[in-house]
Amino acid sequence: MRLDRVWLADVRSYVTAEIELSPGLTVLLGHNGEGKTNVLEAVGFLATLGSFRGAPTEALIRQGATSAVIRAEGEREGRSLLIETELVASGRNRVLVNRQPLKRARDLLGVLRVTVFAPDDLDLVKGGPVGRRRYLDDALVASHPRYDALQSEVDKILKQRNALLKGAQGRLDEGAAFTLDIWDAKLVESGGRLAEARQHLLHRLRPLLSQTYDAVANRPAAVTVTYVAEWTEVGLAEALATSRRDDVRRGVSTTGPHRDDMELRIGGLPARTHASQGEQRSLALALRLATHHVITDVTGSAPVLLLDDVFSELDPDRSDALLANLPAGQTLLTSASGLPPKATPDRILRVHDGQITLG
Repeated sequence: MRLDRVWLADVRSYVTAEIELSPGLTVLLGHNGEGKTNVLEAVGFLATLGSFRGAPTEALIRQGATSAVIRAEGEREGRSLLIETELVASGRNRVLVNRQPLKRARDLLGVLRVTVFAPDDLDLVKGGPVGRRRYLDDALVASHPRYDALQSEVDKILKQRNALLKGAQGRLDEGAAFTLDIWDAKLVESGGRLAEARQHLLHRLRPLLSQTYDAVANRPAAVTVTYVAEWTEVGLAEALATSRRDDVRRGVSTTGPHRDDMELRIGGLPARTHASQGEQRSLALALRLATHHVITDVTGSAPVLLLDDVFSELDPDRSDALLANLPAGQTLLTSASGLPPKATPDRILRVHDGQITLG
């Protein structure tokens, strides 16, 4: 899987731009605020119809414009690939794959896969469990689109269950209790499958995480990752029954896969509280690279790797180690601080004032 060219029209800071990419490492250099990340964001949007920055779709449209277009051509599984999307400020976005319109956004999943590392990924290690659950679930969807439907199903069940609990106002009558039994059974079935899929993913990820961390950090360390769910010992059905009284009192679901987490440790100590900033940064990057390898193994095709501002908090040794251990396939990398001395990119692009030039 690779992209050869990307076209932007009225996307963020760009009126128009045409970008030719290398099948190996393409580096975008420029000062902060020049628009380097905008290019990576646009490529990521073609894969997921969402911004890895967490921005709403309309934020990708250049100020003063009413719509934007992102277009990319490349190759997937030996066949030509053309993805086009039009973002409309006040209307429905349009997506075409090989000039055929998609009826549902979900149909785009798997057409183009990307692995993204961004500065905010430090929160995977330092932040709360929400970001780590999202990381796991996004990796599942990248491995197979069916997990998007499973996640949507679990979200729907939780929404209905929470609405019932909130409406009960601290007391369940016979009818509400019967309905809650139904939602509990659905949550046990679908939520259990989601938690099982997350744990299976971590099982595949675990040895790769240790290897990628050692490579990126340029020094060996005992790195472990564990799935954390308070309900696993007794099972979700019993845990829901035990927590029912508290759920009714609080009007919210307190047990289930939506409350699970994963624990990261370096040298046996929690990385969130005991690791240095450099170790945490290396661990976050290792998580993304390990996931990249897992998805490559599962799908048989390497995603496009997007590394945004990756050198900003890596020392020279770790920067060189990263470049020496980039996975096979296509990588787009941005940097505001130049490149390490040992860097040998296949293509260098300069970004300045909304213009992209070879250089």
